[in-house]
Amino acid sequence: RRLGIAGLLASCLHDERNPASTTHTYADMIRARLFAIACGYEDCDDLDALRFDPAFKLACGRLAETGDDLMSQPTLSRLENAPSWRALTRMGLAMIDLFCASFKAVPARIVLDIDDTSDAVHGGQQLALFNAHYDEYCFQPIHIFEAATGKPVLSLLRPGKRPSGEEAAQILKHVIRRIRSNWPRIKISVRGDGHYGTPQVMDLLEDKGCGYIFGLAGNARLSQIGQPWCEDAAVRRAYQGNDKVRRFFQTGYQAKSWSRQRKVIARVEATSKGSDIRFIVTNLPGRAKVLYARVYCARGRMENMIKEHKLYTRSDRTSCHRWEANQFRLFLHTGAYWLLHQLRQAAPRKSLWRKATFETLRRAFLKIAVRIEEIKSRVKIALPSAYPYRKTMISMAGCIAAQGP
Repeated sequence: RRLGIAGLLASCLHDERNPASTTHTYADMIRARLFAIACGYEDCDDLDALRFDPAFKLACGRLAETGDDLMSQPTLSRLENAPSWRALTRMGLAMIDLFCASFKAVPARIVLDIDDTSDAVHGGQQLALFNAHYDEYCFQPIHIFEAATGKPVLSLLRPGKRPSGEEAAQILKHVIRRIRSNWPRIKISVRGDGHYGTPQVMDLLEDKGCGYIFGLAGNARLSQIGQPWCEDAAVRRAYQGNDKVRRFFQTGYQAKSWSRQRKVIARVEATSKGSDIRFIVTNLPGRAKVLYARVYCARGRMENMIKEHKLYTRSDRTSCHRWEANQFRLFLHTGAYWLLHQLRQAAPRKSLWRKATFETLRRAFLKIAVRIEEIKSRVKIALPSAYPYRKTMISMAGCIAAQGP
């Protein structure tokens, strides 16, 4: 409720139902879906059983015994098919606003990690395409996370093919514009794999005054530039007798499709199997080794964020026929990601729970057997006396309560 995700998403929908005949509001239905996904119940039909569960009713703001039962699967299915593309656009912008509002103070700089992932389809869903790389029909949604905090910025459903430079530039244009409408003076850097380092994306980021660091595919010209460094690394390895020798260098380079010369950094590695060279392109200041090893390679954490989003919130359950319904589901799973992320941040700073996966947190703190007793003046919740994480649970509950509504 402090994050206000349910109300935020519900406010983007126009409710055309008759208020006199409405039992469940859109906000109540979205809240129930968010809690269900966070607890590991990603399908709508799971609510056919959970709608009677006392603890789940209590979490959704209803009395455990005398309160009305929650909504059923058909009601939730109608909700998922309610948003239009205009409503989804408003939701996407609202999720970016939620990201900005989650900071207590405006940061001086943020780093946005952008990447896409495969989302297999098993039917005639809209936007589904065959992807030769994954050898299956799929969607290929784009995810954007903030690198330092792991907070989600945007998850966008799209066809199962590699995004073009124009498409990636258009998405980043809207994201950057929305962030700067909240934080006008924020410094933004974007980090991504090689297929995001397109001329359109780099031109956009340079025009917007943003930093970037992207992978860069090699070619004959770059191999020619790096050949002396490969030979130097091989000679150093032979003289020093090491198993591996690494060297870094930077140079100016302009491809035919680029509008200007840009800084290219190379990592050269010599081993017993020969020499290997990798390139990145960036406009960030600094030494080649630092930019490659500490800045670019740190994007590997992005893979874990996508894994948590996809595996632990089951965001690949995009089985509706209409793309609008599947995009709405993606927003719901992003909302569940927010809940689990905030639960992890409530753990003691130096505890192992700060690095625990969402599944570990779910099993330790959410899926617990309790006894609920509803009396006239209060509701009593009794946890098992043998619960092993009692102290941590009390600490986390206190931290969450201190944050206020």
